Amino acid sequence: MADRSLRGMRLGAQSLQSEEGVVYSPRSRYTYLCAQCGKETEVIFSAEAEAPETWECKHCGHEATLLVDDTPVVVDRSDAKTPRSHWDMLLERRTRAELEELLEERLAYLRARRGEHKIGA
Repeated sequence: MADRSLRGMRLGAQSLQSEEGVVYSPRSRYTYLCAQCGKETEVIFSAEAEAPETWECKHCGHEATLLVDDTPVVVDRSDAKTPRSHWDMLLERRTRAELEELLEERLAYLRARRGEHKIGA
């Protein structure tokens, strides 16, 4: 049995699958220009996919704009919602006078409670 050694492959080192007969889907290359750092980022999409107007710059992380015929696309931001803070949402439900009244009630309650539990007095 010593004359017949077992021969095998290295674990995980090579694939037995070949690339013969593999047909890749059509692709399109798009270029994005970053206004922050001035560098271009190339992204490859499927030919069927619609390229977004903006993409994250791979150099600085800011927003890069799609280039069409070496001119940046104008991004329409008219439908973008402005973020609302907690204060804005609170003012939608109550008036400022109501809020001041609630604050005074709460402060009076806390002051009364603090006065009741004095230790060592």
